[in-house]
Amino acid sequence: MSAILFYLATIVVYGAVDAMACLALNVEFGFAGLSNFGFIIFQSVGAYVAAVLSMGPWQKSNGGFQQYVLGWHLPWPLPWVGAAIAGGLLALPFVFLVGKRLRGDFAAVGLLVAAVLLNQLVNNFVPLFNGAAGVSIVPAPFQGIWNPQGLGYQFAYGGVAVVLCVAAYYLLRRVTESPYGRSLRAMRDNDVVADSLGKNIRLQRTSMMVLGGAIAGLSGAILVGFINLWAPGAWGYAETIVLFAAIIVGGAGNHKGAILGAILVPLGFEEVTRFIPPLSNPSLVPALEWVAIGLLIILFLWFRPDGILPERRRILSGAAPGPTRAQPPVPVPLDGSSPGGDPDALINLGNLDTMDFRELLHLAPAPADAPAVIMRTDGLTRAFNGVTVVEDVSIDIQRGRLTGLIGPNGAGKSTTLAMLAGTLAPTGGRIVYEGSDITAVPSNRRATAGIVRTFQLASEFKKLTVLENLVSAIPGQSGDSLTGALRGRRHWGAEDRANIERAEEMLHGFGLSQYADTYAGGLSGGQRRLVEIMRALLAQPRLLLLDEPMAGVHPNLAHKIGDQLTRLVEAGMTIVMVEHELSIMDAFCDPVIVLAEGRVLAEGTMAELRAKEEVVEAYLVG
Repeated sequence: MSAILFYLATIVVYGAVDAMACLALNVEFGFAGLSNFGFIIFQSVGAYVAAVLSMGPWQKSNGGFQQYVLGWHLPWPLPWVGAAIAGGLLALPFVFLVGKRLRGDFAAVGLLVAAVLLNQLVNNFVPLFNGAAGVSIVPAPFQGIWNPQGLGYQFAYGGVAVVLCVAAYYLLRRVTESPYGRSLRAMRDNDVVADSLGKNIRLQRTSMMVLGGAIAGLSGAILVGFINLWAPGAWGYAETIVLFAAIIVGGAGNHKGAILGAILVPLGFEEVTRFIPPLSNPSLVPALEWVAIGLLIILFLWFRPDGILPERRRILSGAAPGPTRAQPPVPVPLDGSSPGGDPDALINLGNLDTMDFRELLHLAPAPADAPAVIMRTDGLTRAFNGVTVVEDVSIDIQRGRLTGLIGPNGAGKSTTLAMLAGTLAPTGGRIVYEGSDITAVPSNRRATAGIVRTFQLASEFKKLTVLENLVSAIPGQSGDSLTGALRGRRHWGAEDRANIERAEEMLHGFGLSQYADTYAGGLSGGQRRLVEIMRALLAQPRLLLLDEPMAGVHPNLAHKIGDQLTRLVEAGMTIVMVEHELSIMDAFCDPVIVLAEGRVLAEGTMAELRAKEEVVEAYLVG
């Protein structure tokens, strides 16, 4: 009976350690979109640091048969605290791997390579952590007071591990269920768009790497204090694959799913193999275990990619949650015809005509002494692999005007807009905004300064609801930072409710209230365009850059949207719009700038441009 109890205590400790590791990896991968294939090094550094902080100087400990740094012989819980700090600090050198320059699959490969290199370093540099032999005879907490081999100690140790796992769960839940968590999921879905809305992508990724690394380091400390040894062979890159498998099976983006995955995969597989009868080839069982894990990953990615417990849909409108992808009722067509056909023809733009954009978007009138030109470019140039796409573009954007930007396909319109927004760096020339040179200013800082853009292709955050898409864009939210999120709902709750009400008012005006709690990725093309426009407006821009906002929008809506853009300009906003539909330019834009072959060809009203032979030849006739 006692053997069973000892076994259960061991299961509790291993389960808590695996759950903590999966929670930490899930907040990086499932919420922030960081494919950290080097995750195991954070758990390992925590184990090593906790070990050497617990052990005495190596020359005096256990006959000096092993070498290692530090050896401070600190009392519990200081070694565990040190392990968490070490796991967090280890994340800082990896920031450049997950920043703007290296992202996605490239960052994943970079982190994997870094993990392999660190494993080789620890393996071969003996004075660090005793080389390939690793550290052993690591003292357990309170070893001199309590017998670590006793059943009471084992269960007490397991209880502490479970308490710390529960604490990690609630800590991460506090972060991810805040406005900051919303921004993390937006970054995960589309980091370029999140950056263009003012999110500091590098800081967000750093915060999640540090937080995940600290929890991973703590989990390593708990494990090494229980098993009393650690060696490089215990933290190969394959161990990270097991944790990824657990998250995929349990459900990425769901904390409970991460815990369930930890129980089913690393803990479950390891324990099941204990009951397999001995085979003639002892290495066959571990090999079959890896085959089974690989098949499990493939099957879940194919048949149930969201895992057993999928990411929870957030209901911000206060309505009762329905099916994950429930379809709202079909609205009545504008022309009174029967429902069906193009869903964009059925959109009714609610009460836009009665909305007070100046109040809703917090638009402030320009100072009386503000210069007439809000943005100017001088010799703006962009080349790709030696091919110049935009060359020597010098334009003035007038404050409080709706400026059109037209030209044939390949004229460089979207490239120019991207350079104005900072999404794309110019290879020559400069950009001046409000009297300041912003040529080298990143896009997120331009967004906070009032320059917000939309994209040529629909760029909604697919796994955020429509209402979440809108609320995520509102700047200056007190809960939209790690420190703000940690302060809790009492700190940011009332403000968030007010922001949701603003977004709901915008949604009602655009006639899409019934889609508030629907995932944005499930909308039609025109509806996604409207979501993108609403989101950009709630970012409170002073200069709004629209890249083909009418693309995919039904003709019934295009001129109605144009009317509202005119009202926004009257309320104090400046707008630059790239558009192929010339009737929109005729009706709403003055002036209109024509680009051809990457250069400015002409500027003026549409009537004036039609009178220019070079414009007609380059664009209008075609």
